[in-house]
Formats: sequence, C-alpha cells, structure tokens
Amino acid sequence: MTDALQEIHQFLPCRTPQRWIENALDNQDLMLIDHAHCEKKAASTALSLMYRYVDNSDLLNKMSRLAREELRHFEQVLAIMKKRGVQYRHLTPARYAAGLREPVRGDDPGRLVDVLIVGAIIEARSCERFAALAPFLDDGLADFYRSLLKSEARHYQDYLTLAEQANGGPVADRVAQFLAIEQQLVETLDAEFRFHSGPLL
Repeated sequence: MTDALQEIHQFLPCRTPQRWIENALDNQDLMLIDHAHCEKKAASTALSLMYRYVDNSDLLNKMSRLAREELRHFEQVLAIMKKRGVQYRHLTPARYAAGLREPVRGDDPGRLVDVLIVGAIIEARSCERFAALAPFLDDGLADFYRSLLKSEARHYQDYLTLAEQANGGPVADRVAQFLAIEQQLVETLDAEFRFHSGPLL
C-alpha cells in the first residue's frame, strides 16, 4: 500500500493542511456523517456513468465494481456510526465537488474525460485524507480507514485509465488544470467542516 499512497502523494498538488486534520479530530461525528454521504455519492456517480455510457464495456465493468464497493463502504460507515450513537442525517454539501465540476465541458467526449478526471482526484484526496487521519484516530476507526486505502487507490487509477481511454491519449494537461482548482479548494478556509472541506475559518 505504501507505493500506491506514494503515487497519490505525487499526483495531488498538496497535502491536507494540518489544521483540517485538527478540525476533523474535533468533529468526528460530523466527519463520519459526511463520510457516509461521500460514499453514497461516489456510488451514485458510478451508476450515473453506467446509465449514460452504455456502450463503453470497460467503464461499465469498472464502475459496477466501484459502485458495489462504495455502497459497501457506506454500509460500514453506517454500522460504525450506529455503534457510536451517531445519527445519520442530511448535510449541506461541501463546495469541493461543485468547485471541481465547474470547468467540466458540456459535450462528449470532453465531458466524459473531465468527469472521470474529477472522479480520480476525489478518490485520490479521499485516500490521502484517510491515511493522514489514521495515526490520530482510535484503533477501530484507524483500522477501518486504513482498510479503505487499497480500494480508494484503485478507484483513482481506474478513473484515470478510463479518462485516457475516453480522450484517446494522455490527459496530463487537463488533469493539471483540475488539480490547480483542487489545491485552492483544499487550502482555502471554509465556514463548515466537511470531509472534503478546507480548514475551518
């Protein structure tokens, strides 16, 4: 897993700010609630791609597996929350995903390439944050977050591979544009804590 995490650290434009980690440790119930939402949204994104691109067999297979894994993670987070007496509830979404999606092109194949790049970045950041948080959490939650690293790293790689296939070649220039936006979103102060927020004001 060390090699995959190292690759993700090289891919992302910055590490999660220490202040965000401190915010997460102060808001662990909220972190779990939003984590559950993130897993559900990830499954929904995969399913929506399957409905839209029915002729792409590689995408169908990878997104089917990803959706199943994300829903399993969703169930695991709900089980952890139940043990800890944390009630699952609706939350307003972080600006992170919406901010990343702003430059997504409207027409295919550009739209598909961009959506897949955004998916790769979100999965990579999730993996990076799980690893960053694990050393500071109780053993049960730390073990769970470490257990997610392998699948999240694979999801990031699957999204990037599919983006290159959809583009018919390298996507490095387009990835760099989205990563510049991602860095700003991660480092800019936020009013509300979320799993993908910046540090709190």
